[in-house]
Amino acid sequence: MILLLDGQGVLYEQIARSIKAHILDGSFRTGMKLPSSRVLATILKVSRRSVVDAYDILATEGLVQPIAGVGTVVASPVNDNRPSAAGDTSVAMLSRFAQRASALPALSLVGTTQGLRYSFQYGAPLVNTRVYLSWARKLATAAKRTAPDYGAVTGHPALRAAVADYLTRRRGVHCSADDVLIVSGTQQAIALAARVLLNEGDAVIVEDPYYELAVHALIAHGADVTHVRTDQDGLCVAEIPNCSARMALVTPAHQFPSGVEMSMQRRLELLSWARENKAWILEDNYDSEFHGGRELYRSLYSMDMNDSVIYIGSFSKSLFPSLRLGYMICPKRIRTDLAKAKLLDDLGSPVSEQAALATFMQSGLYEKQLRASIQEVMVRRKVLVHELQRTFKDAVRIGPHDSGMHLVLWFPALKPTELDALIREAANRQVAVQSIAFSYKTSPPYPGLLLGYASMTAAEIRTAVRRLAQCL
Repeated sequence: MILLLDGQGVLYEQIARSIKAHILDGSFRTGMKLPSSRVLATILKVSRRSVVDAYDILATEGLVQPIAGVGTVVASPVNDNRPSAAGDTSVAMLSRFAQRASALPALSLVGTTQGLRYSFQYGAPLVNTRVYLSWARKLATAAKRTAPDYGAVTGHPALRAAVADYLTRRRGVHCSADDVLIVSGTQQAIALAARVLLNEGDAVIVEDPYYELAVHALIAHGADVTHVRTDQDGLCVAEIPNCSARMALVTPAHQFPSGVEMSMQRRLELLSWARENKAWILEDNYDSEFHGGRELYRSLYSMDMNDSVIYIGSFSKSLFPSLRLGYMICPKRIRTDLAKAKLLDDLGSPVSEQAALATFMQSGLYEKQLRASIQEVMVRRKVLVHELQRTFKDAVRIGPHDSGMHLVLWFPALKPTELDALIREAANRQVAVQSIAFSYKTSPPYPGLLLGYASMTAAEIRTAVRRLAQCL
């Protein structure tokens, strides 16, 4: 068996990706027996643990099946895309979208930190139990008061007005309720924008490093994704190739995952690029509420004079992830088109949840709890940075950390394989950490870890850092 590892991230996920690629392209047929973990480890010159973990990932995805007395066999007839003697054409019946989606690699940020006591999982926000209970009461009240009919596809009027008021007062995004389209989160916003603005093969500019799920949505749609480097000032606009790109997806307030804020000069350059190329900008503000108290640069949307910026945000970080509600602030010339795409997708977001959220915002409770959450996140951020500096000293470099809910911890003296060993040893000590390499198209200069800290208490952060330091 010949497996080529891509060198991106931990070994077990490299092995899993390589085997998965062979299964999906038909090289490994259904029922084929894979080498034992011990034999494959010897062939690849890696630890047996890496192979066992890779097989576990594939089994979870249903691509292989461990059979007692036989071993691990390929078990995915759906993805076996070479025609059989009977001329099976099941894969050919799939749409091009489905085929592109099936070929996407497994998400590196999902399911890798489950079951461990201390988790630096990215995306796990601070959830206030009292706020959640208050929300439950408001939801119950809203359910009694809202009609059982379909709601407005653009969103509950009271919620659209509350979002516009909040963004205008608190974020400097001057908009009206008519500009607001309520969606089920950032991911749907990106998908709707792609449907309205992109054809298959259209070029889209994304930052490097990048957010996996967003890029996957664009690739599945059929976009030709071009990654452009970021530095301490954000997206390197001058390095955007001349590829007639139709759109750029950026996180200017808090670049994911590096944490840098796009400078004012780069913002002006990006707006100029969009104007000259008749392109659109998707401005993703996924967690910019959680800044360190300093004043942020103006949003791209508020600076745009060409009606070409779509501002998107959600309540997943400021409230809780299970509340699948977000918003798009739409350029006037495509309001109707985005609303039609939303109509065809789901007929509109749940009305009771929208009504409850509108009441929550209008009563002032949303901003009250947000202020409390920001203060607590800042405390946890300060504790993490202090503990990292005190414990690791000059062995690490800490990325920008004055906003958001995560930071990057760089290890200039480590090799990628050594970082993999550190991650495995951390898991043995009940600390879950993730490599930053998965978010890079071009390998980063040093190995690094993506540390989300909002869901851990200060005491847990101190213990987790101490255990992580012991791994070195």
